[in-house]
Amino acid sequence: MTNLRQDAWTKEEDAILAEVTLRHIREGSTQLVAFEEVGEKLTRTPAACGFRWNSLIRKQYDKAITEAKKVRKERNKRKVKQFASTIENHNEVLHEIPSNSAKSDTPLSLNDIILFLQQLQAEKPVSKNLEAENKALLLKLQNLKKENGTLKSKLSKVNKEYETVYRDYKDVLQIMDRARKLVEVPVRN
Repeated sequence: MTNLRQDAWTKEEDAILAEVTLRHIREGSTQLVAFEEVGEKLTRTPAACGFRWNSLIRKQYDKAITEAKKVRKERNKRKVKQFASTIENHNEVLHEIPSNSAKSDTPLSLNDIILFLQQLQAEKPVSKNLEAENKALLLKLQNLKKENGTLKSKLSKVNKEYETVYRDYKDVLQIMDRARKLVEVPVRN
């Protein structure tokens, strides 16, 4: 019978490595970032995850990698189209700035530009609210991670105390059982 190394990879760990890496490929992220994420989940180094991926797992997922790259390419095309659309919308807004003269070749006045910038600034509070909400959520996430770490250490301490009490309880039961056996008097007919 062969002994498994303590750090041998399980099928579940291989599946997690594949799933996370493929997701990062689809989303346009790098495999290095994927290996860091997997390393945190599986308490392994990113280098170990990368080695496992490149030496064994990658070969098993050739079709899935190709499909993930196609998804990434389509996603990037959509982003480019959205960006182009946004640029067009901004260009349309720029053309809507009122001009003092009827000629379109006449440069904009300073007042026209100021008016446009004020209108643009009036739309900005929504993004500022989102930024503030994002910062608040990041802070909350950090606090929850700290609390999670604290609770894990407390749980570990309670588990150790429980194990000690349980062993003591077993010892007491053994002592009582031996004492009962010593006290018992055999019944004679």
